[in-house]
Amino acid sequence: MSGTDDGRAAEPGHDFARPVSPPAPDGLAGLLHQVCADTAQALSACGVGMSVMTADGVHGFAAASDPATARIEELQFTFGEGPCVDAFAYSRPVLMPNLDAAAANRWPVYTPAVTDAGVRAVFAFPLQVGAARLGVLDVFRDRPGSLSRAELGQALASAERAVTALLDGQERTIDGTDGLDGAFDRSAALFQAQGMVMVQLGVSLAEALVRIRAHAYATGRPLHNVTADIVSRRLRLDQHSAEGSS
Repeated sequence: MSGTDDGRAAEPGHDFARPVSPPAPDGLAGLLHQVCADTAQALSACGVGMSVMTADGVHGFAAASDPATARIEELQFTFGEGPCVDAFAYSRPVLMPNLDAAAANRWPVYTPAVTDAGVRAVFAFPLQVGAARLGVLDVFRDRPGSLSRAELGQALASAERAVTALLDGQERTIDGTDGLDGAFDRSAALFQAQGMVMVQLGVSLAEALVRIRAHAYATGRPLHNVTADIVSRRLRLDQHSAEGSS
């Protein structure tokens, strides 16, 4: 974007039309960056950002499609308000097709800051599995207007892709194995835990695995520890709590 609605030139460093991005990182960070970049292209957005958050207030920037969007994504944590904060708090998308006076009343500090940077619409999608909340995917546009039905579907698909990447990355980071024997033992225990959760929640085996992994992510515990607690009946996952109950 090269100017604002009233004809003024945009501030340096906020030109969404010609972002200059450094080389994409590797590993999980690289995958999350790619999710953001692909989503921005698919939705004709000026930028897409992603933040990870926890129910106890811990939050942090995860990835963005470009450096300008990374700065915009971080503003909501600087000010403690914005679509991302609300989407996470209420576990539902926050769709703001026009950052107008109503948006300014809702987010009095955040709204003028992002509009000064050229943003005219924001769409925030929570990243969650069941009750386990992981973060939020934010789509920014430099023009007002709602997402079409097809674009909304694409955004939700991108959010699911981000959830999968976060869960996979967390599992690789904190859930190491003790050689082939350890890997076999943990796989057997995980399969048993899947079966138990499948019966408890009335879900498919695949969904049971997703719920177990989401619980491990949300509580910051190794997957094999969560699995062991389920098998030993120290932990029971339910439909209403990300943490389950002992």
